Amino acid sequence: MSSRIRQSSVLVVLLFFHTINTYMDRVCISAAKNDVAAELHISDQFMGYIFGAFALGYALFQIPAGWFVDTYGPKKSLAIIVTLWAFFTMITGAAYSFVALFVIRLLFGAAEAGAFPGATRALYNWLPVQDRSVAQGIFHSGARIGAAASLFIIPFLIQSFGWRMTFVICGVVGIVWVIVWLVWFKDNPEDHPKVSPAELAYIRKGMTNDFVSTESIPLGQMLTSSNVLLLMLQGFTTNFTVFITYTWLLPYLANEWGQQNEIYAAVPPVLGAVALWTSGPFIRFLYKKGMHVESRKVPAIGGIGLACVALLLLTQVTSVIPFILLFGIALFGVEFGTNASWTTAMDIGGSRSGSISAAMNMANNLGAAVCSVAFPFFMHNVTIPFFAPETGTANAYFVFAAVLNLVAVLAWVFINPKRKIGTLSASQIRVRVATLVVSVVLFVALMVYLNL
Repeated sequence: MSSRIRQSSVLVVLLFFHTINTYMDRVCISAAKNDVAAELHISDQFMGYIFGAFALGYALFQIPAGWFVDTYGPKKSLAIIVTLWAFFTMITGAAYSFVALFVIRLLFGAAEAGAFPGATRALYNWLPVQDRSVAQGIFHSGARIGAAASLFIIPFLIQSFGWRMTFVICGVVGIVWVIVWLVWFKDNPEDHPKVSPAELAYIRKGMTNDFVSTESIPLGQMLTSSNVLLLMLQGFTTNFTVFITYTWLLPYLANEWGQQNEIYAAVPPVLGAVALWTSGPFIRFLYKKGMHVESRKVPAIGGIGLACVALLLLTQVTSVIPFILLFGIALFGVEFGTNASWTTAMDIGGSRSGSISAAMNMANNLGAAVCSVAFPFFMHNVTIPFFAPETGTANAYFVFAAVLNLVAVLAWVFINPKRKIGTLSASQIRVRVATLVVSVVLFVALMVYLNL
């Protein structure tokens, strides 16, 4: 048993640092926003485009990256993925214009697209069903810890070495992780020299569950099934709360209450990490009680519902402490449901967990791309009676995010990993896949047309 715990812990800890690295690189642009904007003469609205460029590239390459992970395995895939994004992180420091920075961040997003699907597939290969929610919680909490730590570390690096060299340093950290990953990880636990027969038996015994088997279902049909589409919908809508934490929150605190209050931007990511740590054991507890479907639904509906309330209350505060606490509660609620969504993607995806989690993450980041530029738009142009009677604050945006979270709650009402998937003909599958692709293309085209 100790060998099992030790080897499971090594994998989860390695992936924990992997996701810390992903969010340090993402948050770096937010922490460096004022320095970058001043030197390159970029307005807030155009910095929104820079933030959104990463999310757009990240979103559009999710499904291809997920397919790549499922086809070639997480070891090789993550090594390539992390190397590419480390390279684009480093050359961010070489940007000397808005256009160059936009293109680099777009390519950076595309390169990083397989980061979470690759990790999800690694966890699927190594962990039994009952342990996955806890592992997912620890893994995803690295993003929040990385984001919070970055708000202290990155400003220090910028002050010490400048914003350009800071991006180089962050890229080098990624290369170090790749070396460790290639040396230690194996795609399958039976190929790892330190995995004992007892550990392997525990893993294999726990691989079976009572959710619908999708092994023989064509990938195109899985990607367009009702469960996956609903997972995509809830991911799109909740990311209007999550992504703002890592882009606009820090500069908003500085502009609204003074630069000395930037430190409070670390509070919501920490609360988000707490949500991920506590939701995993809660999901496992419900699962072991035989509440298999409810173990996914209850945390998601309860957590996202809490976020709705917190966001609406947020519009009524006028000082920084209650603002940051309510925003932290909102993020806590959404993140409590995040664990359920990624665990459900593994339930549905099985051996195609990389592709299914990638489809959900694509929708997540289409939402992120929109919210990056929607935030300043709502702040400067939208009023709502009672909640946001005047422009100049983010209150209208918070009402908008609350409404979208309510949509996510409704989506979770209908998600059910036990729902059977009927048989479709090849032509029907092609039509459904084409419809999905066209919908995504039209959505992106609409964002471009509306200057989003």
